[in-house]
Amino acid sequence: MHGEYKVPGGKLVVVDLEVQDGRIRDFALAGDFFLEPDDALADIDAAVNGMPDTSEVGEIAAAIRSALPDGAQLLGFTPESVGTAVRRALQRASSWGDFAWQVVDDPAVSPLMNLALDEVLTERVGAGLRQPTLRIWEWDRSAVVIGSFQSFRNEVDPEGAAKHGFDVVRRISGGGAMLMGAGQIITYSLYVPASLVAGLTFADSYAFLDDWVLQALHSVGIEATYQGLNDITSPTGKIGGAAQKRLANGGVLHHATLSYDIDGQVMSEVLRIGREKLSDKGTTSAAKRVDPIRSQTGMERRAILDRFIEVFQGLTGAERASITDEEYAAAEELVRTKFSTDAWLHRVP
Repeated sequence: MHGEYKVPGGKLVVVDLEVQDGRIRDFALAGDFFLEPDDALADIDAAVNGMPDTSEVGEIAAAIRSALPDGAQLLGFTPESVGTAVRRALQRASSWGDFAWQVVDDPAVSPLMNLALDEVLTERVGAGLRQPTLRIWEWDRSAVVIGSFQSFRNEVDPEGAAKHGFDVVRRISGGGAMLMGAGQIITYSLYVPASLVAGLTFADSYAFLDDWVLQALHSVGIEATYQGLNDITSPTGKIGGAAQKRLANGGVLHHATLSYDIDGQVMSEVLRIGREKLSDKGTTSAAKRVDPIRSQTGMERRAILDRFIEVFQGLTGAERASITDEEYAAAEELVRTKFSTDAWLHRVP
């Protein structure tokens, strides 16, 4: 069995192993990490060999820590990342390179269509009817997108939304509200099979699926990092956040919204951001919580998007593609029957 795990912001961890009589055998660790002293690699291999094949990440990490010599230095990886690679091997997880990826960067559609396309394309990837895909969102009007489990009345000020021309819509994933001002944000969706995140905790899968965008942000001079559970941040402030939805057929939706040039005053008038949430984030101003990409790079939004696509293609070999007529038709039907209905929008009053 073979497992790989790219540590977000770190190095690649690779493991090979066999299972005999419920025990891990012939375990070998490799990767582009750094480890001192050299012979600590043999200590790690010996620690994992013989462990039950039901061992969880924490148990594997504890065994490795106990076996490491005093003063051992692990750079670019951790005992937990080795445990994750082991779990991915045992669950026969896929890697990015196992798939033929597509990138979709189609013309703008309505916020409701964007939400419906997320559900349709996730379903199709889970059913094997579409290749794993990165889709860049473009939208033809401003909107507030609230999370699946958020209360409409607690999150949105209807008068403020109307004043500033924001539609209010609800997505299928959890998480917080997104203020999608026209031309002010960058939003993308990944539609992937569940095998790509097999062996990862739910929390770890967020950082794993967004590691590519951290690399893209670094390439334009932003020192971006991931802050659990789902925030993308920089030394000068939060940049954005991610959310996920997993379907029963094995399709996984992972999407993120990054602030390009947000208006903090408009955000405070459209969203009801409670004092408790702000204090939890260590600030008293909603505007201070989000630091736009434009202020850090000076680059046009289109140039940032092109750079994102370039980095993703370089890492995955993805080819350009488009949404099919069939997929658009299915999304239009979902808009009609689900996303545009009051029952969906107000399902959590």
